Amino acid sequence: MEYLKSVVPSQLISERGSNLVVINPGSANIRIGLASQDAPFNIPHCIARYTNQVPKRSVQDQMLNSQVTTAQHMERERAYDVIASLIKIPFLDEEVANNSFPRKMGRIDGHHNGKRDTVFTWTDVHERDPTLSVTVESSSSKDVSQSLDQHVETDSKELSPSVIKYRQFICGEDALKISPIEPYCLHRPIRRGHFNISQHYSMQQVLEDLHAIWDWILIEKLHIPLSERNLYSAILVVPETFDNREIKDMLTMVLQDLRFGSAVVHQEGLAAVFGNGLSSACVVNMGAQVTTIICIEDGVALPATAKTLPFGGEDVSRCLLWTQRHHQTWPPIRTDILSKPVDLLMLNRLKEFYCEIKEGEVDAVAVVHSYEEGTPAGSHKTRLTALNVPPMGLFFPMLLVPDVYPPPPRAWFHDHEDMLEETWHTEYSRRPDLPDNVYPGVNVNFPMWDSYPVYATKPKKEENVGLAEAITSSILSTGRIDLQRKLFLSIQLVGGVALTRGLVPAMEERVLHAIPSNEAIDTVEVLQSRTNPSFASWKGGAIIGVLDFGRDAWIHREDWINSGIFVASGRKYKDSYYLQAQAMCYMNS
Repeated sequence: MEYLKSVVPSQLISERGSNLVVINPGSANIRIGLASQDAPFNIPHCIARYTNQVPKRSVQDQMLNSQVTTAQHMERERAYDVIASLIKIPFLDEEVANNSFPRKMGRIDGHHNGKRDTVFTWTDVHERDPTLSVTVESSSSKDVSQSLDQHVETDSKELSPSVIKYRQFICGEDALKISPIEPYCLHRPIRRGHFNISQHYSMQQVLEDLHAIWDWILIEKLHIPLSERNLYSAILVVPETFDNREIKDMLTMVLQDLRFGSAVVHQEGLAAVFGNGLSSACVVNMGAQVTTIICIEDGVALPATAKTLPFGGEDVSRCLLWTQRHHQTWPPIRTDILSKPVDLLMLNRLKEFYCEIKEGEVDAVAVVHSYEEGTPAGSHKTRLTALNVPPMGLFFPMLLVPDVYPPPPRAWFHDHEDMLEETWHTEYSRRPDLPDNVYPGVNVNFPMWDSYPVYATKPKKEENVGLAEAITSSILSTGRIDLQRKLFLSIQLVGGVALTRGLVPAMEERVLHAIPSNEAIDTVEVLQSRTNPSFASWKGGAIIGVLDFGRDAWIHREDWINSGIFVASGRKYKDSYYLQAQAMCYMNS
């Protein structure tokens, strides 16, 4: 501790961070990098695998779409009108009636002028034969293309496969930009804060895809080959939404398959306060598909305050598309985020550049792209309208109508070896009403799981309320007026959605409005982030790992493989709920 008090933080990070890999997996993106880096690599968390099925399958997402019901459509329109009255814009029916009149243009402020539109090209899905590269390097590109054509034409049946073949898998943003006519299937191993397991996507395939993506990043981005991984330690910064089995499966993958020498798990909420140098805060983590809320007091997370909301930035992007189509401002193009992931990529960027929360009519002239089969990407200059409505869906989720992703069977999440609490002293006696070979906690694929006892130590239920109500409920659940006042003055926004312009004042106003009148609280403040909100949890994970408190929490590869969750003399891994708070004192001193 004396050394930690005297050393310069940058020196400590440089000394200890060079062999620490911080992994922060999300539903849409994974943030990964060495603890000594200023910022992580932020890579779309997906993989496209080659398929030789006949007929060839187009690029397909594993997400399961739900049709918007009539009731949901009516609720969405009512939510729009409520938002319209708040931000002082015309209601839906008024807007449609006046759509033929010229609209007042808002300021664009150069949000997109600084980034010139680049020529779009589909991902090259072919890999060249290494033996051909020598010829390519020694010839001009024109000669090579001509000789290659002649070479293929000479005996296409025998030589073509040896010259060009499909890449077996493609990761990251390149996977999102594969042409729909190519024989690839896009997989997203994590959806809405959980493994994306379904009848079409098995747990084994999910874990294989996670391993392939992470291994590809470690080799291609961090340049850490498999043979050297035992010299590195991994810090897993996991969302609060993950269940015990998911965390353990990821630990097994990191230690056994990726071959890290040791690993530790910390939660995003607590890591976020480290990333911003705080000791207490209400952490609101707004990701692409899930929003989580948890309160931290003096470096300790309060599990009872945890909230999960089933919407995020991608839902705002989808709402942007719905808004434009409703107002008939979207070009007459086929935009389909289900079958063409590149369309969701475009919508996310339009949302980031143009959506903001402010009063009055917010319009902008933007370039919308279309990606049709067999034709080059098209550009359509159009006037987008009501750009302040979609982000308000965070407070009125009925506007967003999130897609429904059926969860895995309940049996999959039953796990009596709890990663997050000290429950290993609980004894599970054999039930006399069950056969001798059936025990609680053992998956035997019988439909009797619902009758098994569940020892819930950390309930994780989604709540269908707006962001302001969820934050208010989370803070008030602490039950102490002194802590409640402190937390209402220490709201911390992290995640990519936190970058939305105008969100902070809107958040303060909506949360203050949501506090019951009988509560003695009259002030709400959202703290300004000291680091990029998108990377706050990753940065906090790096700091925790470098400060290296309580080495007891670290799990070594041999111990995990040989003993699983039980390590050494009955000691059980505990996550960051109970992490000591000395790091806070060190950072704030």
